[in-house]
Amino acid sequence: MIIEQIYTGCLAQGAYYIESEGEAAIVDPLREVKPYIKKAEDNGAKIKYIFETHFHADFVSGHVTLSKQTGAPIIYGPTANPAFEALVAEDGQEFKLGKVTIKVLHTPGHTMESTTYLLKDENGKDVAIFSGDTLFLGDVGRPDLAQKAAHMTQEELAGTLFDSLRTKIMPLADDVTVYPAHGAGSACGKNMMKETVDTLGNQKKMNYALRADMTKEEFVQEVTEGLLPPPQYFPLNVKLNKEGYEDIDTVLERGTQALSPDAFEVAANETGAVILDVRHQDDFAKGHVPRSIFIGLDGSFAPWVGALIADVEQPILLVTPKGREEETVTRLSRVGFDKTLGYLEGGVEAWEKAGKEVDTVANVNAEQFKEKVDEGVPVFDVRKESEFKAEHVVDAHLTPLDYLNDHIAEFPEEETFYIHCRSGYRSMVAASILKSRGIHNLVDVSGGFEDIKKVGTPVTDYVCPSTLK
Repeated sequence: MIIEQIYTGCLAQGAYYIESEGEAAIVDPLREVKPYIKKAEDNGAKIKYIFETHFHADFVSGHVTLSKQTGAPIIYGPTANPAFEALVAEDGQEFKLGKVTIKVLHTPGHTMESTTYLLKDENGKDVAIFSGDTLFLGDVGRPDLAQKAAHMTQEELAGTLFDSLRTKIMPLADDVTVYPAHGAGSACGKNMMKETVDTLGNQKKMNYALRADMTKEEFVQEVTEGLLPPPQYFPLNVKLNKEGYEDIDTVLERGTQALSPDAFEVAANETGAVILDVRHQDDFAKGHVPRSIFIGLDGSFAPWVGALIADVEQPILLVTPKGREEETVTRLSRVGFDKTLGYLEGGVEAWEKAGKEVDTVANVNAEQFKEKVDEGVPVFDVRKESEFKAEHVVDAHLTPLDYLNDHIAEFPEEETFYIHCRSGYRSMVAASILKSRGIHNLVDVSGGFEDIKKVGTPVTDYVCPSTLK
């Protein structure tokens, strides 16, 4: 028996490859399915099943494409109602895979179709659970995402999740391995551990939501407390996962079209496309196509695209590092952004050589910023509220990147102001958004709060984030 976790760090997402006696199953595959097919081929195995734990909100699954290319059925748990052909299993139904068995445990609460898959060995011993978003390491799935579809309040969904955990998962043996769909960094939970695999026994000890003496009322209160609004693209990803989507090869072919500067400019003007620049923030600062948005590939790329561009139907034109065009289109497609129209051939250098206008972002280092702070300049911190509350530059204004659009009116119209984040990535994203709105009187602080502290800039007393509510 082979169990392999295929973890994608930028999405904090775990897909799984299970194999026994030449038969394979995939749990929660990503959009690009070739790696799963190749793995099975290399092992001389045939993909027999595709298991989906629920209709995912934070990424587009590869289930439809993988089924089309392998002939393997897509399996959901009870109450699922996909628009495409799938096997909607019954609670307790079992599927044979070589010598092992995969049993359906209906565990509603995160969503009503949420299902955990229990893997049993050839002797019938419980080996592992693939828990989707029902049970994470250190947390459980947030119960507020499916309220509209389930016609239930988040409190009612949380109560349902409590029952699922107590009746289906906690009775399992402590040595059962837990394989969740997400780890730390995902917006699907609020308290996840950095580890991606654990035993159920350890989770019973470590996970606040699995306390043996916990009442349902306590569970509901603790699970629903402190939930931030979900990213706007989540419902759109659910729709794609439920109804189907364009083939990834078609998306890649369209998105990786090389466009000359003139063709790129025409496409931008005619389609209303967002120009998305995914290079390093330092390169963006030195020169970029005016009104383009920076979200660098070498950061939490896909989640930030989802949070800030939001509409998966938005046409996108790309400015990428050379050779990373296909990677960019692939990573956009993982969160449902399929309307990429092509990329700027030759990059900003070609754009500039063609005589077209180039914009820049003014920046200072931490030492220079300290001098400006002493002069009393306006400072805007685009980190998360929890980071800001823990420690921030004295007299700084909080304008979190996630909700930057809600704070546009707070930025000075003429006076030069300074923006920073923790390390420089998010503040450059913010700078690009502000400049696209016509706000150019800004200066970015390179190195962010990490460098700001090192040079002795006055900051507030540190408050441990775990003590904040």
